Amino acid sequence: MKAIGIDIGTTSICGIVCDAKSGEILKVINKDSNAFLKGSADWEKIQSVDKIISCAREILDSLIDEDVKVIGVTGQMHGIVYTDKNGEAVSPLYTWQDGRGNLLYKDTTYAKYLNSFTGYGNVTDFYNRENNIRPENAEYFCTIHDYFVMTLCNLYKPLIHISDLASFGAENKSGADVTDGYTIAGKYKNIPVSVAIGDNQASVFSTLADENDVLINVGTGSQVSVISSNKVTGEDIEVRPYFENKYLIVGAALCGGRAYSLLKDFYSEIFEYTGAFDDNAVYSIMNKMLQKTDNLTLEVDTRFAGTRKNPQLCGSISGITTENFNPSALTYGMLSGMANELFEMYKQMKSEKLGIVGSGNGVRKNSDFIKILEEKFGGELKIPVHTEEASFGAALYGLIACGVYNNAADVQKLIEYIK
Repeated sequence: MKAIGIDIGTTSICGIVCDAKSGEILKVINKDSNAFLKGSADWEKIQSVDKIISCAREILDSLIDEDVKVIGVTGQMHGIVYTDKNGEAVSPLYTWQDGRGNLLYKDTTYAKYLNSFTGYGNVTDFYNRENNIRPENAEYFCTIHDYFVMTLCNLYKPLIHISDLASFGAENKSGADVTDGYTIAGKYKNIPVSVAIGDNQASVFSTLADENDVLINVGTGSQVSVISSNKVTGEDIEVRPYFENKYLIVGAALCGGRAYSLLKDFYSEIFEYTGAFDDNAVYSIMNKMLQKTDNLTLEVDTRFAGTRKNPQLCGSISGITTENFNPSALTYGMLSGMANELFEMYKQMKSEKLGIVGSGNGVRKNSDFIKILEEKFGGELKIPVHTEEASFGAALYGLIACGVYNNAADVQKLIEYIK
């Protein structure tokens, strides 16, 4: 018995097949969607719906066999695509990276006027309505993974899980139907397809075997997440719906792992002047820098892309002295700054978690960063065996929705960590 999980990411689409009884990942397919379109302005970040759906369908079809029990779907949150009364897309995908919400509106911005953030579906729709660019035949809007489920199951109206609905903003202005349970949306090739869920929730669902742990995910962006029975508010944290009437408390750093990538690009530009340059070797050189353990006291604020509440905020480097102004201190300071930004968000959650779990390439590929996180958060960091967290989470959710497992506690026994 098998389950398929499909994750429609911002730049790539991933499909996995897992064994429904052992949790073993049997097959993985990753493909770039190449879906970005040229926008009308630098702030407009849109993608081709047709390219995304075609790529996702191709991956799914190549994974299906007679043993597949369910298809689970997840994907990039916040962004929206408009659909008409026949269930057809009538717009591009406005991604979570779209910046129209930061444009000026009535002495503030569109996002702040709604007390929300740019890239969130309700903000994007509000801007489009106010500027008369919402498609005339648009009846609903939904996430791209919601729309993928619509195409698979021949739905005329989006069915949105509350984990995705909350990513649009505070209210349901999509016009779509909503569910908060483990729900089957329909069938594709006679295989049950579960309703699409948010990729943040899916990743947490597949990595926290113990809900008393805290999850640190570091990719291009980064997040610190805890599961709670109660809503918790803070300056830099969000409350998102989770499963089984619980909440996901999330702090998201917009730069995250990209901060370390920016430093790598900085070093690369210097190395280019030497005439003998191998871009692939730069990260290895940075690792060697971290072996120098003295005078690593530079303080780096890694909020280079601002924050959701303050997009204009800039990062900084401080505490510079004649002793610590060197590449080793800068490299260590960048990693420490990344960890500190997440830890400051975690403190706002007022949570006393028992252990820490790490996911994403920013953690998996940097043992020095793991040590910094362990020192900052306290305790030994566990890393899941599986690397495609969101896809696996979608598959696990689907196994509950189709009745193979009864609840989260049962299916999460399939989660294993690297020993």
